Amino acid sequence: MIAVNDNGNAHKENVMSGYQERRITIKDVAEAAGVSIQTVSRVINNRPDVAPTTRRRVLTIIDELGYRPNMLARSLSQQRSFSLGVVTAGLKYVGPSRTINGITTQAEELGYMLVLKELRHFEFTEVDSVLDDLLSRQVDGILWAVAEVGENRKELEKRLPTLTTPIFFMTMEQREGWPVVSIDNETGGRIAVQHLLDLGHQRIGHIAGPLKWWEARMRKKGWEEAMTDAGHAVSDDHWLGGDWSPASGKKAIDELLTKFPEMTGVFIANDQMALGALQYAHEHGIRVPEDLSIVGFDDVSESPFYWPALTTIHHDHCTLGSTAVRELVAMIDKRRQAELWGAPVENGPSLQIAIEPTLVVRASTAQPGD
Repeated sequence: MIAVNDNGNAHKENVMSGYQERRITIKDVAEAAGVSIQTVSRVINNRPDVAPTTRRRVLTIIDELGYRPNMLARSLSQQRSFSLGVVTAGLKYVGPSRTINGITTQAEELGYMLVLKELRHFEFTEVDSVLDDLLSRQVDGILWAVAEVGENRKELEKRLPTLTTPIFFMTMEQREGWPVVSIDNETGGRIAVQHLLDLGHQRIGHIAGPLKWWEARMRKKGWEEAMTDAGHAVSDDHWLGGDWSPASGKKAIDELLTKFPEMTGVFIANDQMALGALQYAHEHGIRVPEDLSIVGFDDVSESPFYWPALTTIHHDHCTLGSTAVRELVAMIDKRRQAELWGAPVENGPSLQIAIEPTLVVRASTAQPGD
């Protein structure tokens, strides 16, 4: 006998109990929700052509029954794996790990699994084995989420024309024929220096990242152009390079102040090197920002807790990752539609997306002499 609850849901409880001893299918969900199998499929695939009330009812039934879509059957029926290959490097660093976070979140929302390949180092050039492994796993598309360092794009350049699987690139210089999404590092450098110029600084130095990195070159270029546009000459005495680490920032600020003692402001190419510079200033009685204003780049989560809190350039690695996934899936869908209709696959003009950074003003900058 079935007990009738206060809401009169006896029939519902009876239906639900019948599913408890076996694997739930899409047909079971459709039956319990009172809709067709096609409607349940549309809900699962997040199709827009489902009424909101119907969508809510189906999702409720899916939750109550504990239904889990058979991804293998879905892949076979649609002749696609619903998986993306992701190539990355340096996951111990803030930028790459945050980017993967954005990739993972967006892929999950769009119903894709990830096959992750982490390269041994950023300048890894033996890309054929990496690509072949991903392609053997039948991924629908590939995200190349490795920073452009040294010559690590040369082998890709040779392989790209032969690839029939869509590929999308991140954190690199824009190239004709390569779909790319990157942070606009040059603009970020300009914004950082313009902030110091607007405060009244004229003698502004720079601590660059390693110049074999594309991002470091672009941030340095932003410093140079902002200074030149403001009528201030720059020379080799006005900048030094680091390796992104706090220790290199500390060493560089020591050497830069020796070469450029009249410097009142400095743009440092990442927050970690800025941390080293702040420690050096504290140890040597240099007041920040009264004697030296400092601007970093990245806006890592610790930046507001530096002493003083660091003025820096904010850019969103998660947005970088999620944007790349959305655009890659759009490429996959476009190619899929062309194949279904028997039409030639036309790549069209390559998509080039630059994500604009913003300035976050904190306590490490002020007017010179304040």
